[in-house]
Amino acid sequence: MAISASTKRAMFDVAIFAASQVALYYTLRWVMDSLSPVERKEVKQKSLKALESLGHKDLKLDEYESQIASEVIHPDDIDVRFSDIGGLDPIISSLRESVIYPLLYPHLFTSSSLLGAPKGVLLFGPPGCGKTMLAKALAKESGATFINIAASVLTNKWYGESNKLVAGLFSLARKTQPSIVFIDEIDSFLRERTKGDHEVTGMMKAEFMTLWDGLTSSTDRILVLGATNRPNDIDSAILRRMPKRFSIGLPDVEQRQKILTLMLQDTPLEEGFSIRTLAEQAEGLSGSDLKELCRNAAMRPMREFMRQADGDHEKLSRSQKEGFKLRPLAMDDFFQLDGTSVLPPD
Repeated sequence: MAISASTKRAMFDVAIFAASQVALYYTLRWVMDSLSPVERKEVKQKSLKALESLGHKDLKLDEYESQIASEVIHPDDIDVRFSDIGGLDPIISSLRESVIYPLLYPHLFTSSSLLGAPKGVLLFGPPGCGKTMLAKALAKESGATFINIAASVLTNKWYGESNKLVAGLFSLARKTQPSIVFIDEIDSFLRERTKGDHEVTGMMKAEFMTLWDGLTSSTDRILVLGATNRPNDIDSAILRRMPKRFSIGLPDVEQRQKILTLMLQDTPLEEGFSIRTLAEQAEGLSGSDLKELCRNAAMRPMREFMRQADGDHEKLSRSQKEGFKLRPLAMDDFFQLDGTSVLPPD
């Protein structure tokens, strides 16, 4: 059966159109891939370096796992240990027994299905009480792969990409276990779901919880660690997946004394200086408040030294090279700085 000229023409037009669409697709893909070649290369190098130093060599990572891998923090890059945290000894002891040991020594916890690390831990309490610091120390002491995830890492302007990044997060955690997925300010990312949520946000939360529930195998040593000062804003389904919760409140006088002792251990103090008295006067201050209190007090002798120099840059430069000695801190340094009280009123 002969094909008419018009039919041939139509078939030719269809073929040309199909070829042009294929060419357009590959052109757009090349343009998108070439928009940030340096950034992609840096992400890959950083991820490989961190993972190899953790003992995970020859890993085959896809595009999404590589992006997540750039958030991996090696324990050697963290300078905080449990011994640097004062006043939280009961919580530290519980974290060691219920989190670190099951992650590092899983065979010790195989005698019963009830034993093992929880799949979620929540640290909550007022701002400045050491939640993030405790998470860093946990990563340092455990030696696990520590993936520090922010909401911005899992969000993408392209539809469906956020879900793939969430999947990449959990697949990377599985490949590099034992691993800890840390989400600071978790309430901003996994807050209570409402009808007003954007479709993409809802899909991302559902994907996160679905994959999180998949971590029930006895061979998986993966922990999701969250920190927040607004636990009531977290979705109830997320709270169910975090059965181990630690309330980190404002330190009492004994805890304040331990915190101040750690902070002032390398600072010269006036003879007869009582850290206990300072701790009693600092009622109502958080750990970060106490650090700022000590920093401001330590600046007072330095400020006196600079005022004695009276703006003489040559004298300041000479002191920097030859060394100088500041007077030890006195109790008055913690009560007032240039007429401004740094402690709460009685």
